[in-house]
Amino acid sequence: MVDITLPTIPVVLSTAAVDAINPCAIGVLVILLATLLELSSDKRRMLAIGLIYISSVYVTYLAAGLGLLVFIQQLGVSTQLTWIVAVVVIVLGLIELKDAFWQGKGISLQIPKKHAKKLMEMIHKVSVPGAIGLGMFVAAVELPCTGGPYLAITTVLARMGLSWDAFFLLVLYNFIFILPLLVILVLVYFFENALGIREWKERHKKWMRLAMGLVMISLGIVLLLWAMGVIGLSF
Repeated sequence: MVDITLPTIPVVLSTAAVDAINPCAIGVLVILLATLLELSSDKRRMLAIGLIYISSVYVTYLAAGLGLLVFIQQLGVSTQLTWIVAVVVIVLGLIELKDAFWQGKGISLQIPKKHAKKLMEMIHKVSVPGAIGLGMFVAAVELPCTGGPYLAITTVLARMGLSWDAFFLLVLYNFIFILPLLVILVLVYFFENALGIREWKERHKKWMRLAMGLVMISLGIVLLLWAMGVIGLSF
């Protein structure tokens, strides 16, 4: 049997990069910015709300990841959980591939309709303080879209133990996740073209989902091979 060792940092970075282009996360921000531009021409207010919203998403995801790390460590089930997460991530990846071509048919990884309606109500009423609650709400309801890759990476980091290395990689993962959101916010602030970005997202949504599906399936296979001892991960 060939002993293959994969470096953890590139695995974390590549997964975060693909997770960052998730249509759900990008779509919510674009709708928020477009709504703010329609309701007011105050671009500084839009920038403030956008930054608070993105920061809230970041903190919520980071806190969830840290909580999951502690939970796994306390139970001492990181090895057993790897098998379960691997299968779940592969299944979610297959659903993501299906959504790339047949979204809405059967099980789909998207924000539930009841939450989507609530989300639109919150966006139209959002204020600077309310952007914090909006970010937390969005982070929770878009988990069907973004939870697979994050769960897999958190499981990998849990095998490192509660260390500063694991914490740093989790911080880095979440920063990469929100990076496209920051770029979109800056572009809209300077060019006021939220609708153009939304149209671009709709045109490329298929390929975003295709990339996410392939990465999730690959990551799930890596986790299975890791659990079986076929490959290793260097920390």
